[in-house]
Amino acid sequence: MGGDPEHSLVSLLAVWLPLVGAAIVGASGLPGLFLARRSAPGAWTAAVLHLLGAAAALGGAAASVVTVGATSLDLPWGLPFGSFRVELDGLSAAFLVPLALVPALGSVYGLRYWSPRAHPDTSRKLRVFYGILAASLILLTVARDGVLFLFAWEGMALSAFFLVTIDDRDDQARSAGWVYFVATHVGTLALFGLLAAVASAGGSFGLDPLPDTAAPLGVGTVIFLLGLIGFGLKAGIMPLHVWLPGAHAVAPSHVSAVLSGVVLKVGIYGLARLTCMLPHPPVFWGGLLLTLGVVSGIVGVLFAVAQHDLKRLLAYHSIENIGIITMGLGLAMLGRSYGRADWMALGLGGAILHVWNHAFFKSLLFMAAGAVIHRVHTREIDRMGGLARSMPITGALFLCGAVAICGLPPLNGFVSELLIYLGLLRTVQPIDGVAAAGAAFAVPALAIIGALAVACFVKVFGAVFLGSPREHHDATPSEAPGSMLAPMLVLAAVCVGIGALPALALPFLDAAARAWSVGAHAEALPLGLLAPLWWVSALAGATWLFAILLALGLRRLVRPPGAARVGTWDCGYAAPSARMQYTASSFAQILVGLFASVLHPRERRPRVGRLFPRGRSYSSHVHDVVLAEWVVPAVAVLARQAARLRIIQAGHIQLYILYVLLIVIALVLSAVPLLDLLRSLVTR
Repeated sequence: MGGDPEHSLVSLLAVWLPLVGAAIVGASGLPGLFLARRSAPGAWTAAVLHLLGAAAALGGAAASVVTVGATSLDLPWGLPFGSFRVELDGLSAAFLVPLALVPALGSVYGLRYWSPRAHPDTSRKLRVFYGILAASLILLTVARDGVLFLFAWEGMALSAFFLVTIDDRDDQARSAGWVYFVATHVGTLALFGLLAAVASAGGSFGLDPLPDTAAPLGVGTVIFLLGLIGFGLKAGIMPLHVWLPGAHAVAPSHVSAVLSGVVLKVGIYGLARLTCMLPHPPVFWGGLLLTLGVVSGIVGVLFAVAQHDLKRLLAYHSIENIGIITMGLGLAMLGRSYGRADWMALGLGGAILHVWNHAFFKSLLFMAAGAVIHRVHTREIDRMGGLARSMPITGALFLCGAVAICGLPPLNGFVSELLIYLGLLRTVQPIDGVAAAGAAFAVPALAIIGALAVACFVKVFGAVFLGSPREHHDATPSEAPGSMLAPMLVLAAVCVGIGALPALALPFLDAAARAWSVGAHAEALPLGLLAPLWWVSALAGATWLFAILLALGLRRLVRPPGAARVGTWDCGYAAPSARMQYTASSFAQILVGLFASVLHPRERRPRVGRLFPRGRSYSSHVHDVVLAEWVVPAVAVLARQAARLRIIQAGHIQLYILYVLLIVIALVLSAVPLLDLLRSLVTR
């Protein structure tokens, strides 16, 4: 690892610390199994171990960036194939940061949200699988052998299934869990085919760049499409997102934060790792990724606008943000195809920074939503209202996440989207007589996504935190406990910090771009040369100053000292009630109607036929079109056709013996060189 002892030590730390961290995190839930079900020390022990393991993994990521190169470890493990080969390069280190940090904060959040006293039957099981999930995520980012990668992938898939279905008495949880289980294993089957093709082309299961002659265009395209299916299902790229809204909605909120914040990013990591393995990608690979990103971003935010369930709404926003990340990755792929180092740097840098940003602000939003649900015991937005008075800190933290996810300054979402904007605008120039300007169609699409996101979160924040409570509660909801607020405060601080000082992330982003561009026509340029982030910091500072001054001024103007408290503006009604407020449904009605051809809303309108009608009700629902109208009918047709095969399972032992005999005969015939025998008989 080099002659410099200090450099060698840092390299050793870079490769060993993530493994040590994964081992500690994976074992964090085990001590609680030997304690009583309602024992609080078991939960605290798991949280402390998880924090220690995450700190070790983050230390390895930092050491990897300091060494400016990849550090690896290859150990035989006794299996007839593959090896325990791990490596930490710049790309792995960049993804390792959110994959280690967010689950650690979630373990602290879960101390009260899913406490042993309130959930004695499931809290120990949740901590065990939560630790296994987090350990699998760390191992996935450093695995460089395909077999080891699949082991970690399956550990992640199964532990996530048990976490989604942790409340196995809930019908919704069981249903969402099985949809997730089927979807994730369809993706796993695609990855089996992918790794088989990689082994055939490269001669091993190693996740290394393939030689120029190893994967011709046809084979490379098959590998790319298999990876797009396998990793796209995990990432939630439309139309491969069918498992995502249900699983995110029913899981415990800190598990939802991990599913949305980091588990989806493993799919993005897989795509990024795969695309840097394949030499000389054709243009249509990047164009396909860019198109799927635009579709996922626009359609995902449209479905989010139409939701009434707070956590399903946030889940669809995950699809939207995965679309933005995929747009950045598609731009980087186009840069790799055209030999444009600036496209690669801005596209991949924006995508990875948005991986970070989405992990932080979406986890913040899910945790804030969980704090609300923990107090009001419902996920329905239309049954909430006025919570900013009783939960002011939670409301302020949710607002911070909402501003960040909308891509507005001065928070972190603005910076990553700005990098992708700058890269897309550079595609307007013709390249060698070929108009690559078609990629610029994503610029207005990204603007539309941002505008719809603002409309959606104005609806959410207004309906949940402003106005008056829409339902009477036995007790006024109180502020979330400190163990739930502390992780949210850390995430909010990170959102503010990246938005104010984005240059601090440049070492990780540049290291990731260097690792990804190995084997490309040109090495990615440093982001600092392409995006003057110093003025982003200046803009953030000016925005914060203006916001503080505006808030102080409005406070003195709108509510001078001694002013009496009154209800929300009553629009001139003599006896207004909380039911007369805008609801989430009424706020989104115009947008839902405008995009009805995409959303397929279902409404039940009241019929009023006389002057003094009886009480009537109105309801609207927007289901997942892909799952409800495409996947479920297709599976039903397949099930009906498969039912015809039941005739061969008649229950007669004679038939089963016949089946065995026919299979044996077929195997014998397959081993006999029939063509050679026939040829010898004919030539005699």
